[in-house]
Amino acid sequence: MKHLFSIFLLTFLWTSLHASASESRDKYNFNSGWLLSVGDKSGAEKINYADADWKEVTLPYAFNENEAFRLSIEQLTDTIVWYRKHFRLPANNHQKKVFIEFEGVRQGADFYINGKYIGFHENGVMAVGFDLTPHIKYGQENVIAIRIDNNWDYKERNTDTKYQWNNRNFNANYGGIPKNVWLHVTDKLYQTLPLYSNLKTTGVYVYADDIHVKSHKATIHAESQIKNEHRKNKLVSYQVEVIDRDKNTVKTFSCEPVLVKPGETATLKAAAEVENLHFWSWGYGYLYTIKTSLWVDNKKVDEVSTRTGFRKTRFGDGKIWLNDRVLQMKGFAQRTSNEWPGVGMSIPAWLSDYSNGLMTACNANLVRWMHVTPWKQDVESCDRVGLIQAMPAGDAEKDCVGRQWEQRKELMRDAIIYNRNNPSILFYESGNESISREHMLEMKAIRDEYDPYGGRAIGSREMLDIREAEYGGEMLYINKSAHHPMWAMEYSRDEGLRKYWDEYSYPYHKEGAGPLYRGKDASDYNHNQDILAVENIRRWFDYWQERPGTGTRISSGGVKIIFSDTNTHFRGEENYRRSGVTDAMRIPKDAFYTHQVMWDGWVDIEQPRIHIIGHWNYKEDVIKPVYVVSGADKVELFLNGKSLGEGEREYHFLYTFKDVQFETGKLEAIGYDETGKECCRTELQTAGKPEEIRLTFVQSPDGWKADGADMVLLQVEVMDKHGRRCPLANDLIHFEVEGPAEWCGGIAQGKDNYILSKDLPVECGINRALLRSLTTAGKVRITAKADGLKPAEISLSSLPIEMKDGLSKYIPGNELEGWLTRGETPLTPSYKDTKVDIAVLSTVAGANNEDAVHSFDDNELSEWKNDGKVNTAWITYHLERAARVDEVCLKLTGWRMRSYPLEIYAGDELIWSGETAKSLGYVHLKVKPVLTDEITVRLKGASKEGDAFGQIVEVAAPVANELDLFKAKNGDKANHELRIVEIEFKENLWQ
Repeated sequence: MKHLFSIFLLTFLWTSLHASASESRDKYNFNSGWLLSVGDKSGAEKINYADADWKEVTLPYAFNENEAFRLSIEQLTDTIVWYRKHFRLPANNHQKKVFIEFEGVRQGADFYINGKYIGFHENGVMAVGFDLTPHIKYGQENVIAIRIDNNWDYKERNTDTKYQWNNRNFNANYGGIPKNVWLHVTDKLYQTLPLYSNLKTTGVYVYADDIHVKSHKATIHAESQIKNEHRKNKLVSYQVEVIDRDKNTVKTFSCEPVLVKPGETATLKAAAEVENLHFWSWGYGYLYTIKTSLWVDNKKVDEVSTRTGFRKTRFGDGKIWLNDRVLQMKGFAQRTSNEWPGVGMSIPAWLSDYSNGLMTACNANLVRWMHVTPWKQDVESCDRVGLIQAMPAGDAEKDCVGRQWEQRKELMRDAIIYNRNNPSILFYESGNESISREHMLEMKAIRDEYDPYGGRAIGSREMLDIREAEYGGEMLYINKSAHHPMWAMEYSRDEGLRKYWDEYSYPYHKEGAGPLYRGKDASDYNHNQDILAVENIRRWFDYWQERPGTGTRISSGGVKIIFSDTNTHFRGEENYRRSGVTDAMRIPKDAFYTHQVMWDGWVDIEQPRIHIIGHWNYKEDVIKPVYVVSGADKVELFLNGKSLGEGEREYHFLYTFKDVQFETGKLEAIGYDETGKECCRTELQTAGKPEEIRLTFVQSPDGWKADGADMVLLQVEVMDKHGRRCPLANDLIHFEVEGPAEWCGGIAQGKDNYILSKDLPVECGINRALLRSLTTAGKVRITAKADGLKPAEISLSSLPIEMKDGLSKYIPGNELEGWLTRGETPLTPSYKDTKVDIAVLSTVAGANNEDAVHSFDDNELSEWKNDGKVNTAWITYHLERAARVDEVCLKLTGWRMRSYPLEIYAGDELIWSGETAKSLGYVHLKVKPVLTDEITVRLKGASKEGDAFGQIVEVAAPVANELDLFKAKNGDKANHELRIVEIEFKENLWQ
């Protein structure tokens, strides 16, 4: 009897606690049970409208999702659609407040509840909320209806102004409700939601200061905007509870009670020092839950849980510090849609983690979302996987004025308020093209008003000379700074299909073969995998050689354009962008592994890696180059145990072995450090003939949920009899699915890119497909067959989700833990100094001497130039001390188009003579080291013209007078001009 009483007591206590939490606030998953109809419907907002024949969907769900990768971006359907949902709230909620939160709709939407119009939302990007309280029928059926217009040319209705970011080149138009929807039920005394659009509220703000990384402590601050909608005064206490990832309470603190009058809005704040903290870092997604609660008469009336992390940042001296350690930015500029074939952007939270986590696995530390703010699911995903974010608001590729600029400011305000508690955001991007100083100051003021303590830099693409910007950097070129950090925003634009290995094996894709782009050569956009990988090594080298530790002015790195192939504008043979290091199904290309090798470290390489580019299955008569990428100091290649010697090293990371004769067996590469000790090795093994199909799948760590939105990722491979993948297999696989699941398919080269087809070829021996759950749980069986191969079968079961009256307490992202893969921020330095700069005291120039300072003023938009005459094309620099300068680093105007024939003298001694290479920024000239305090640079002849990088142009409006001369009027007419943007004199620290 005593045992039964104990069980009863525990059950009672659990039920009471559960009821208490429910009484304070409920957050419901509002994604299930929506009805969709394409086309405008008269009267569809009415509560009794006949919608029985509408399509039932679970959100997030874009009405045109199945066009993703089947159609090119500008062909995505834009039309009017309606969504409706029937739901009930318990009768005992009638004294509560009810808010609805849409993470975003595309583009302009009108909202109705029970036939009543409650407002509209038009920017197509940011979250929006409504107070449903006055319109809810408690204990009865309610109907919410939304009319959405995703017209590419949609204009703001009150001003007839087009939204700049609703752009056919950049922002894939997945229309309708492609993001999550939540319902919040609160007391009439409540903490507001961070939804400025319509609700005009700012929610909870959590941050840390006085951070001591080494001793693991900081002061944690929490502040909540609250409202009292009761009819009497409330004396409100505010409590903050800090809970770690193991669900242990590590600190509880509060503030003095505050009297809040009826109808009043107030902000409550509390702070306390917290010890034994784990700081969020790159590849270390350590997150805390901060529970902020309101108490009246010792009773909890409202509680909000905020999942966040704490980290320390600094931006200056051309560098970026995270937790007191310098970090060179290495990553990807990814389209914000971050889409998948056949389903667009609307995927479950775990799959966002899988995709974004692959970036950190590639050793990327930064994703720069492009043009518009990412949806909350991706923002939270980056928190979990430890991936730094640069968050834009909305734009195209130029500054703007008038109402369009006001739209951009409003979107930035809303995005900051909504995302300011997400620790992975380190950068706010004010423009995808340079903006004016005045506009930069306006954006900075928004940051300072709504996120003054978040430790985030605000800047814009370019912003090379506006010191009010806290970071900058161009799209294509290498920039350096001793002031605010510069990192490249979209480098390495080349494209290549994953299906094409090389010219020597099936499908024998000749490097660069493909159609013209706008009537011009497009070979850079039709690479095979070998050359795409090699080109990415070359392009990263430009940033690696300007890394922290190489002088006073440095580059803080850069992001390569796109991580995964994307349904946006393209230049190659396919109708989608293939610049990714993975394909659209996140299957790695060889370029994935090249970056993984080059980026393994905060600045300097910390763990040498090695990768052989390509495969080892060829015909016996093939002789080909073998490329190896490695962070080792030298690499040796072995074929079936026989050494083929050491590779020729280029671009620091690339080792080339020319004219290797194929031989069946094992190709092995071994890397050695500077002492000759082995530090890494890898191998390729020749596969036998295709024998069988192998099926595997990836799913959420919490299992596959039967909510109508969860997905599994099915992988299919063609294997030989030894279980090795066959790299040249291209078999057409036929799939059959039995059970409660929807086939969403994958992608391959062919008609309509095989979107949604159950006949899907493997490419390079592998492919993937997505399956989506239904709202009925059960066992799903997938079979795969192909001519001449042993078939395969795999089964899995979806798990039921409790849903009642259109509501569920299941919040998918809450089930996912942060990834701690890389461990906490190391306390050691991230780089060694390898070079020092010798400062310039004064100059004498052959012409325009008053402008000579511009050649060493740490301003990438200023220059010194002579008057075009050969006898004035010289400049002499007097150094701060006598030094054995062994390297001169130059940025010469017209760097991508112009070669300068130069002579460099130390006093009267010639220490270098030759022609400078065309580049994407800086050239390094290894000069004869002579002790001197005077160096002269002289032009010895006419410059040579011609664009060396003609296929790297992005969609952008022409801008005159740019120092790269690409768009400048008469930029190809040099005469005897000597034009210097920046010059640096370096001593190498030979170690």
